[in-house]
Amino acid sequence: MLAVLGVGAPLRNDAKTGHTRLFYRHDAGTFCVSQPINNDTATCANGGTIGFKCDSLQQVQKFHDVAVAHGGTLIEAPPGLRESPMGALHLAYVRDPDGNKLCALHRPV
Repeated sequence: MLAVLGVGAPLRNDAKTGHTRLFYRHDAGTFCVSQPINNDTATCANGGTIGFKCDSLQQVQKFHDVAVAHGGTLIEAPPGLRESPMGALHLAYVRDPDGNKLCALHRPV
């Protein structure tokens, strides 16, 4: 799914603690997936959203389509333009198979 955004393969880091972390770097951002370093069970965020900037409405739609094709679930409204006090945004919200809330977003110029 991150390949849709132009993100390459992750940089794998095996911490001294024995935990594995994957760092995905793109433009000015980094997204990390890690085994919990406190050894507790990994859980999804409740009330949290992980957002990814997209370059176009088409990229938002493709992010959504790839996520759903790989076991994600559409949540909220279907992908599309939303008006808000912060301005217009093209948004797509999905839950990944682990329950994390993901958002693809593009702000039209």
